[in-house]
Amino acid sequence: MSMLLLPGNRSRDQETVVRPLGAAEHRAFLATRPTTSFLQFPSWAAVKDQWSSEMIGWHGAEGELEGAALVLYRQFPGTRKYFAYLPEGPVADWAGPGIDRWLRPLMAHLRRAGAFAVRIGPAPAFRVWEAARLKASTGPGQRVADVLASEVDPLGTVVAERLRARGWRRCGGDGEDGGDGDAQPRYVFHVPLAGRTPDDLWAGLNQEWRRNVRKARKAGVEVVTGDASDLPAFHRLLRITEERDGFRLGRSLAYYQRQYAVLNAERPGRMRLCLAVHRGEILAAHTMILAGRRVWYQTGASADHRREVRPSNALQWQMMLDSHAMGAHVYDMRGVPSTLDPEDRSFGLLRWKLGTGGRLVETLGEWETSVGGAANNTLYRAFHAYLARR
Repeated sequence: MSMLLLPGNRSRDQETVVRPLGAAEHRAFLATRPTTSFLQFPSWAAVKDQWSSEMIGWHGAEGELEGAALVLYRQFPGTRKYFAYLPEGPVADWAGPGIDRWLRPLMAHLRRAGAFAVRIGPAPAFRVWEAARLKASTGPGQRVADVLASEVDPLGTVVAERLRARGWRRCGGDGEDGGDGDAQPRYVFHVPLAGRTPDDLWAGLNQEWRRNVRKARKAGVEVVTGDASDLPAFHRLLRITEERDGFRLGRSLAYYQRQYAVLNAERPGRMRLCLAVHRGEILAAHTMILAGRRVWYQTGASADHRREVRPSNALQWQMMLDSHAMGAHVYDMRGVPSTLDPEDRSFGLLRWKLGTGGRLVETLGEWETSVGGAANNTLYRAFHAYLARR
């Protein structure tokens, strides 16, 4: 289902025009932005089939396309109004001084589309910690925010200030655990690939990772690329992993089948299912997604038995090598917890990813606001009260 496409709307300052984009035009623009998230590609709208959607673009005075966004719309129960969501978007000039030049026409467009509120995911990072610094800082009660960041991105700080000055609120607040209010992870883990050789990547692994990769190789673990017929095995392992590790994604097999079909229909090989096979049995299965110069490790699953042959380490190492061979600049291992306390159950995931020698990145997270007007403001408050009761 798609939203009714609206005619182009010119901003009050006559600088930009927002109008709907076709899928081909949208993809062509994103191809010029090599770090764009796969959540902003047209195919993602088909994955989120319970949302309506449209693609929009910002056009300058000469008609040039300056920015684009996939907008997902979810109807608020009992109304004809929508919550608008731009996952890890829009793809716009966050570094430019004139944020109102594209933000104001976006809000006007969303109001006309029937939205009462909007959530966005600004692209700039906020803070970065190198793995070695975090590993040296683990301890009882320790959190990532307790550690001095290796880098602070000034653009992220400026964008946050600009949004806050315009009435936007950071989902979950500004505290370290505020990411719980985000749909996408606020803390992610990156392994840099650009300018590095496979030998460099191997040297970046800690001793435990190198030992486990060698152990998998010696045990005869084979890493292969699966296809759609292997998704049921992946989903079965995912249920085992959720039970073992105490989390629940709540995604059905049909969801992953749809995701695999629509992403690969947009571009063959965009989504891959990587399998670790030992003695003819799939012991681990991980999904990876390629978009531009970035590869995402999206979801991982593994069996409870034969864990001593280290299938997940073998999978991840091969996925890093494949990403490097494809020319990716970053291998994005997605979300990590903010705890550095070894006694905290969730720390195990961060500890595992720290072993790759990468970097923990705090994104700006997600930001929300009402689109304006008394009725929309009231509905926005009711929306949050509704979410709090669920």
